[in-house]
Amino acid sequence: MSKRRKATPDFQSEAEERAFWESHDSSDYVDWSKAQRVSLPNLKPSTKTISLRLPVALLERIKIEANKRDMPYQSLIKAWLAEDVARNHSG
Repeated sequence: MSKRRKATPDFQSEAEERAFWESHDSSDYVDWSKAQRVSLPNLKPSTKTISLRLPVALLERIKIEANKRDMPYQSLIKAWLAEDVARNHSG
C-alpha cells in the first residue's frame, strides 16, 4: 500500500520555496521510489572567488607556463589543483 502524498504548495518566490523545503520532509510530497536519474551536462559548477597570496616569482612562473599553453593563468592554476586533488585524494 503506497503512502498518500501531500500536494506541493504553489510558491510565490524562490525564497518562499527554499524556506518551505528547509522545514518540510520531501518524502511527504514526492514518491522518491519513482524518481529517475537525469543528466544535466550543460550546467556549470558554482564557483567562489578566493584571495590567494603567492610570491611574485611563483606567479610570474605560472603566467609563463599558462602563456605556453595559451590559457589564462587562473585557469591553469585551477587545472593543476583539480589534477592534484584527483590524483592524491581519490577514494
